[in-house]
Amino acid sequence: MSGWKLGIIGGSGLYALDGLEDRRETEVETPWGAPSDRLVSGRIGGVELVFLPRHGRGHRLSPGEVPYRANIAALKMAGVTDILSISACGSLQEAYAPGHTVAVDQFIDRTVSRASSFFGAGLVAHVSMAEPVCARLSALAAGAMEAAGGTVHRGGTYLAMEGPQFSSRAESHLYRQWGCDVIGMTAMPEAKLAREAELPYATLAMVTDYDCWRADTEAVSVTHVLEIMAQNTALARRAILLLAARLSGTPRTPSPQGIESCLDSALITAPQLRDPVMIDKLQAIAGRALGV
Repeated sequence: MSGWKLGIIGGSGLYALDGLEDRRETEVETPWGAPSDRLVSGRIGGVELVFLPRHGRGHRLSPGEVPYRANIAALKMAGVTDILSISACGSLQEAYAPGHTVAVDQFIDRTVSRASSFFGAGLVAHVSMAEPVCARLSALAAGAMEAAGGTVHRGGTYLAMEGPQFSSRAESHLYRQWGCDVIGMTAMPEAKLAREAELPYATLAMVTDYDCWRADTEAVSVTHVLEIMAQNTALARRAILLLAARLSGTPRTPSPQGIESCLDSALITAPQLRDPVMIDKLQAIAGRALGV
């Protein structure tokens, strides 16, 4: 085995994973509740995978209702070493056309009502999000998507909005002025929580529409999104198979960005003042750093 155990979070349209050998489903309960659905585990070649549909099978959960903390904790508890997120998004740039994929490397978080940290009263931590994506995993995933036949933009800024409504035209134009490239509803707080769990994380954002900033284009609608989403989902499935094959031949070493040990410089509460109840709860995602 290569040492990789890849967690796949499937976004809108991707509710199942093809090609898994030794497939099994597991119900998980975390200190933050149950994840969006049962974990589906298996193997593709020499790589173990754990799949979780972000919105639940059948798309039961709105973006603001996704149990992000439970999802990341469940994957951490399952022993995954890295997380690849597949998500649908709107484009804020002419060059990023529907059907294209963006290997995101930056985020702007505009969500407002979601729990965005595992830490808090009793044990405070401040992780760095300067480089929110694992560059190595992102490059490997982008290469697999290109090999699958996709058009990939390597690098881009993802604006995470609260939703579930789509943007107003004024908002869409504002985000373009900010230099954002794509817009979606689910990458935050997911990426922040993955960093707190010391899990290298990457996002392949698959464009379904041009949001609503183009004056000569019909505003985004669910009907239009679903048409492009079906094409994107088939492409994503092929890319995951190719990525697993590439990882099988690439021995895993720690992330060059040091993500697996980022909590060593993030815990700020004095050891003697840390809440034992909080420490017990955090074992699921921070046991290494807490020495428990």
